[in-house]
Amino acid sequence: MLRSIANFDWITILIFFVLVGFGWGNIYSASLSDAATGYLDLGQPYGKQLLFIILSVFLIIIMLSIEAKFYEKFSGVIYIIALLSLIGLFVFGKTISGATSWYSFGSFSLQPSEFAKAATALALAKYISDIETNVKNIKHQLKAFVIIALPALIIIPQPDPGSALVYAAFFFPLYREGLSGVYLAVGISAITLFVTTLLIGPLMVSICTATLLILIFLFNRKRKPKLSHYLGLLIIAVGLAYSVSYIFNNVFEQRHRDRFNIVLGKEVDSKGIGYNTNQSEIAIGSGSWFGRGWTEGTQTKGNFVPEQHTDYIFSTVGEEWGFLGSTLVVVLFVALLLRIIYLAERQKRQFNRIYGYSVAGILFVHFLVNIGMVTGIFPTVGIPLPFFSYGGSGLWGFTILLFIFIKLDSERLTFWS
Repeated sequence: MLRSIANFDWITILIFFVLVGFGWGNIYSASLSDAATGYLDLGQPYGKQLLFIILSVFLIIIMLSIEAKFYEKFSGVIYIIALLSLIGLFVFGKTISGATSWYSFGSFSLQPSEFAKAATALALAKYISDIETNVKNIKHQLKAFVIIALPALIIIPQPDPGSALVYAAFFFPLYREGLSGVYLAVGISAITLFVTTLLIGPLMVSICTATLLILIFLFNRKRKPKLSHYLGLLIIAVGLAYSVSYIFNNVFEQRHRDRFNIVLGKEVDSKGIGYNTNQSEIAIGSGSWFGRGWTEGTQTKGNFVPEQHTDYIFSTVGEEWGFLGSTLVVVLFVALLLRIIYLAERQKRQFNRIYGYSVAGILFVHFLVNIGMVTGIFPTVGIPLPFFSYGGSGLWGFTILLFIFIKLDSERLTFWS
């Protein structure tokens, strides 16, 4: 037992607890009220979160007590259970904030999408690490995409597009295992074309795309490029550009269109759909270099940012801890991500490595999108900041995700012995 404890990566565990502790301190400040009776006041969000953290410790003990081989052996079963729990929401789910994403047990609610990430990571790692699987094979790629897409497709109509967006993170381990960069290039190009079309219109995008392709063709003329390839790309790009308007107006909901328009500067709505983001930016800006001090934020104390203790918790960090405190949080997350990648690279087994990269990818997407959302760079999509945002399901989901990998890493040399 002592040997097993010594094999745990205590650097990762330390960063985890520092993030959780700092996160709770900011939840406490963001939700503190005159009616508070103590740190474990279960009538207040910070009291509930402290209880969630205490229960997380027991959850960690359980995750680390299970043999590492269990997670690989039963990965398929865990994945199927996760899918069934997501499907069950359409019958037994509770609607909160417009999304039927929760199971309600009295005063307690559970969000299965938070746990489905770890289940999908295990299933993907199991499939890709199979001796007969070659990620460069189109047929095997399609099967991997199906594993990733199934939970996302179930989550989207809840509707919870933010949670579904996170599943793009699973392309990180696929690229690490040899997936062609063409997919990444196509994805980035499609996103760029979509956003650019919203800004300047399909005609200008078509002209700019044609000009760019002509220049690339002329620059590579010594290599005798095929004109048909460039014409094909141009036709696809123009077709996509002229379909953006239809997609934007008929696929996106009005609230999503409004958020895009605000971020792109096409609308100014500081009192409506853009209120949260506007108040969040004010709170972060008011923190200056050193912040106003813990529990001293005027924006935070005035409840100007709605539900600040959840998805917008980083605005509390910016206001009360300033630029230096915000930088510290970013550094901690970067350190955690780099540590996970380092641990993934030292694994002897492909299953462990793929799962490790999945963990890093999920945490990275959550971190990037949440910080971008709070600072007004990205539209609001409802993605929590890992280990910081209020919520038992989120905290437990991320805890399970991370500590499964810590357990896998601790037995990397004796996995099947």
